[in-house]
Amino acid sequence: MTNHGSGNKVVYLLQEFSIPLVLGVIAALAMANTYPDTYHRIVHDTYSFIQSDGHDGDGHAAEHGVDSGDLHGGEDPDVLDDTDDHIASGGGHHGLHHFLSMHFIINDLFMVLFFGIAAKEIAEACLPGGALNPVSKAINPLLGTIGGVVGPVVVYLVLNQTIGEEAWTRGWGIPTATDIALAWLVARLVFGNGHPAISFLLLLAVADDGIGLMIIAIFYPTQDPVWANALFIIPGMVIAFLLRKKNVKSWVPYIVIGGAFSWWGLFSAHLHPALALVPIVPFLPGPAYDEGMFSDDTKTIESDTLNNFEHDLKKFVDFGLFFFAFANAGVELSNINNLTWIVLLSLLVGKTVGITLFSGLGTLVKIPLPDGMKLKHLVVAGVIAGLGLTVALFVSGQAFKQIDLQGSAKMGALFSAGIAVLAIILGKILGVKDRDQSGGPS
Repeated sequence: MTNHGSGNKVVYLLQEFSIPLVLGVIAALAMANTYPDTYHRIVHDTYSFIQSDGHDGDGHAAEHGVDSGDLHGGEDPDVLDDTDDHIASGGGHHGLHHFLSMHFIINDLFMVLFFGIAAKEIAEACLPGGALNPVSKAINPLLGTIGGVVGPVVVYLVLNQTIGEEAWTRGWGIPTATDIALAWLVARLVFGNGHPAISFLLLLAVADDGIGLMIIAIFYPTQDPVWANALFIIPGMVIAFLLRKKNVKSWVPYIVIGGAFSWWGLFSAHLHPALALVPIVPFLPGPAYDEGMFSDDTKTIESDTLNNFEHDLKKFVDFGLFFFAFANAGVELSNINNLTWIVLLSLLVGKTVGITLFSGLGTLVKIPLPDGMKLKHLVVAGVIAGLGLTVALFVSGQAFKQIDLQGSAKMGALFSAGIAVLAIILGKILGVKDRDQSGGPS
């Protein structure tokens, strides 16, 4: 991923520090805890809210399929009717108002681009010079990736068995992915620019986001899957392949035409359509080699289709994360319960222990850490990997249809942002900025 240091400095800093995402979280929490009915109408019944200029109360929302009692707990907060199931999960076919809601536009359309850029990172990492090429140099980080998925799942299931409820078991996928942008930012603050632990962590984050995409697609369909409809993905891929064979340089037809077939295939199959570009993006013509994630494009300006796709959309996606956070992070503080702490501890403890254990065991069988990394760097990298904010919020909305359970799980995802402070403190205590090129754990 390239780092756009050549643009407007203020815009660059806003992107650099994920300020739109943070502001969206703050705005959502503030509104959901002061004007909860209005917040839910803006997000889930946007069309009628705009039509009424926001002044006609909750009764109007109910007329269009959004019952505020169900959204806020009502008489039976654990059971939503069919309409609310689809509103909460982001799927289904319940009328024009659903398709015009902020929740649908953001989660089912905008997030297509977000996950498309994530797919770009994975595709580029497989190129010569990339973090996944050759595979031999990526083996230890990939072991850490496995640990970073298995660890949180095990911790989640054990904690849920101890202090949770059977209905919460479905949330095991929430803590499996890492927020790439936040992890990169915190890693630079903790390790300093250029430390090998940053590349290690970024490779791990990209790889476990890839696993996270598969988990969303397979285990969190919006309804019972209609697998035959997913075959629409194939013509989308064929179109993208033919465009590549014809040496089409613009990314637009790949995304608009190929992506449309893929989106419809996933949507009509009740698999989450936000993943529509994952099978399409790898067909975009790319560079001959990978310059590295978050490289500085003030030094090298790429002009290939794959990088142009990211360059043209990155600013839109980064600032659009304000609306993603607003639409997904608006949970009432009263929703905090044991599920919240299960999600948070799964991210913090599960990621740290899983990554440290699996990568540490790798070193014992002669699969070394990158030069300059010791055990202390590995532990801190594992802590930073617990930053699961964006993807964890997204999966929380897919894992639970009940609004109150979504809120409890999302609070755990939001609290994971505090792991950044813990990582910075731990990094200072362990002195991880003292770069040692001797390699291996100590």
